[in-house]
Amino acid sequence: MSARNWGVLFVLCGAIFLEGIDVAMLNVALPSIRAELGMSTGELQWVMSAYVLGYGGFMLLGGRAADLFGRRRMFVLWLAVFLLFSGLGGFATEGWMLITARFVTGVAAAFMTPAGLSIITTSFAEGPQRNKALLIYSGTAAGGFSVGLVVGGLLTAVDWRWVFFAPVVLSAVILVGALTLVPASPRPDRTGQRVDLAGAVSVTAAIVLLVLGVERAAHASLGQTIGTLAAGLALFAAFVAVERRAAAPLVRLGLLRGGPLVRANVVGLLFAAGFFGFQFLVVLYLQELRGWSTLQTSLAMVVIGLDSVLSPTLTPKLVDRFGNARVIFGGLLLAALAYGLFLPVGADWTYPMMLPSLVLLSLGFALAYGPLTIVATEGVREEEQGLAGGLLYTSFQFGAALGLSAVTAVNVAATDGNSPAALLDGYHAGLVVPVVTALLAAAVGAFGLRSGRRPGVVAAAGDTGAADRAQTPAAR
Repeated sequence: MSARNWGVLFVLCGAIFLEGIDVAMLNVALPSIRAELGMSTGELQWVMSAYVLGYGGFMLLGGRAADLFGRRRMFVLWLAVFLLFSGLGGFATEGWMLITARFVTGVAAAFMTPAGLSIITTSFAEGPQRNKALLIYSGTAAGGFSVGLVVGGLLTAVDWRWVFFAPVVLSAVILVGALTLVPASPRPDRTGQRVDLAGAVSVTAAIVLLVLGVERAAHASLGQTIGTLAAGLALFAAFVAVERRAAAPLVRLGLLRGGPLVRANVVGLLFAAGFFGFQFLVVLYLQELRGWSTLQTSLAMVVIGLDSVLSPTLTPKLVDRFGNARVIFGGLLLAALAYGLFLPVGADWTYPMMLPSLVLLSLGFALAYGPLTIVATEGVREEEQGLAGGLLYTSFQFGAALGLSAVTAVNVAATDGNSPAALLDGYHAGLVVPVVTALLAAAVGAFGLRSGRRPGVVAAAGDTGAADRAQTPAAR
């Protein structure tokens, strides 16, 4: 890659690292935030839920906005918004102020992240060069989350407000880098392409309600959950009806006929559900049952961050030799094995007894996450790359919310009391959820094995010009 390409990749990796570290640092700071602001448990959950709603709900719209209004323009604009509201969160004196700041920060991330991903997929030639860039990018995302766990513990020990101020400094550096290193792209040709307001409103409202219903399932009544999910599904049906009739739809429905793309999104949803659900239960086990401190827990979990090293080093070699489908399938099986090895966890387990699961999970993540990103964007029209990235990250976010809600519900239902034995019963029951989701993801991913290894461009269904463009230097 040229020096210019490395500069672009450096900036975009910094942005995805920022997004990961921001979420991870806040996770470990929540108890300190509650103590100072006097927030109830329900209010405290909204500090996380508000970000999830903004991030998951607006991701699809954010991806399409990048395609329509310019990827660099959207990336820089929403990075600035992210910087501003992250800083405002650090000045919050009331719970509602922090919740509002987190919601807007989530919306900013929803526009910034798919714009960044689409800059990569349109700046690097499809094939080995793009694959390498995407695997470095995914490894950096994983590294941000892992580093954030430790840094968040250290900053919280000083003052929880630094969890919000630190991303401001990093955002400012990335913003300067983006303005300097990311080249301006021509204004997208929107001739005949109006903004699909009806589609944007209906799909954003649908996703917000679906994520809200899943996120709050363990804390709301059954009737409220069913009502919220039903409303979300109804709006989603309305969105599909709007898109069928729209002259310039927000989402070209033909894009969703591509088997590899749909499979990557389904696998991504299930994989995220197991990955985040498992980490949540491990944190509960270490802090509630074992009495480990926040920093001890962070240091114990940081081994999962090995994927940030493995993604750009080991995974590209395996992809070159075996193809994306086989590497993803192997990663999903390793994740299922990691969760299964943790199932018999006891009240007196030593850290070396936990370590195999954490190491295997880091390897599984390294093998699955990056190649899923490649498959979900491969062969998609250049003018729809932002949308493809938005679809994938929406799947990841919805899967994370689904996994956290499911393991929480199962854990609460299976825990009868506060004794160590009762807590263990709850953990054992909850740990079944990640195992099941990983196996389901592997079953879906197995369908990709039938096509074998197919180098080069794989055209998404409905993209009849992809094969022709693949032969032109401009497309490569």
